[in-house]
Amino acid sequence: MSEHRISMTVNGQQHRGLVDGRLTLSDWLREAAGYTGVHVGCEQGVCGACTIIVDGRAVRSCLMLAVQADGCSLTTVEGLAAADGTLHPVQQALKDNHGLQCGFCTPGIVMTLAALRADDSRPGEAAMTEAMSGHLCRCTGYQGIRRAIRQLAAEDGTPCTRRRFLRSASSASACRARKMAGC
Repeated sequence: MSEHRISMTVNGQQHRGLVDGRLTLSDWLREAAGYTGVHVGCEQGVCGACTIIVDGRAVRSCLMLAVQADGCSLTTVEGLAAADGTLHPVQQALKDNHGLQCGFCTPGIVMTLAALRADDSRPGEAAMTEAMSGHLCRCTGYQGIRRAIRQLAAEDGTPCTRRRFLRSASSASACRARKMAGC
């Protein structure tokens, strides 16, 4: 075993420690630093649940060693909301559109979309949908997540109205409307 001293900023707070060279960043964040919003699913980078932002880029923390993050600035889902509790726009869009269910995949999805929207950029629906291809969600069927993406892509940021229309329409009309609206 080789131990290494590391120092990094996580959600604006400086962290230092001594880590085994084989320790994954996700394990260090959860176990040593206490950021349990970093979820570990597949441990192979396939599911996306462990996604965090490292120096402005979305990264699978289960595929990165803690020593590789030495000197970096990290953001986890715990660091997105404002100090007063105001949700990040991505978190708010998922809430508005019921884009979560059990919540296991949610932090990774939030971090990927937040990284795309960094520096007030407004990526289009296609870019955000493509970024979602690296995430697995077993509960929602992705429809709420896709509505949240539409809301984020909209100029005014209002929740997707297609869902509200479908609730009030008869089932036959709703099926036709859904096909025409692309939901």
